Amino acid sequence: MSGLILPFKGTSPTIADDCFIAPNATIIGDVVIGAGTSVWFGCVIRGDVHEIRIGERTNIQDGTIVHVTGGKLGTYIGSDITIGHGAVLHACTLEDGCFIGMGAVVLDGAVIESGAMVAAGAVVTPGKRVTAGELWSGNPAKLMRPLKEAEIAFFPKSAANYRTLGDTYRQSLGD
Repeated sequence: MSGLILPFKGTSPTIADDCFIAPNATIIGDVVIGAGTSVWFGCVIRGDVHEIRIGERTNIQDGTIVHVTGGKLGTYIGSDITIGHGAVLHACTLEDGCFIGMGAVVLDGAVIESGAMVAAGAVVTPGKRVTAGELWSGNPAKLMRPLKEAEIAFFPKSAANYRTLGDTYRQSLGD
């Protein structure tokens, strides 16, 4: 394991042994990260004023920020999810097997269901629900169209590819 892993008010992150945590990723406080997950370069996962839970085999790509709403809402990220570069996830829920595009923003109380996709650059406003099988895009994000079967079939492949890449990095960096 690598990265800057910091306790906050006596609570330290819990990270599975086989995760890849980039050397300049920062993980703080009440954060639990499941097996096979990768947290890439420049990410900040800040569980200082509420909890963050991240499942297995999820990839959180470069420059992503994950935070919470103090005393109100944690952030819950399921398993087998691809989160694109530079996303901002704030006090939201990502169900297993969804896909978050590069630079997307998902705000307080929003839920992205399994098999749903948030397009690159989209802003999912507070409390919205992106339903399974839908592609949401824009600012504010709205339903653009149903996803194609080939798009949905790509989600687990993307997660698996990043699992393999994370393992390669972990081994090459000596973690």
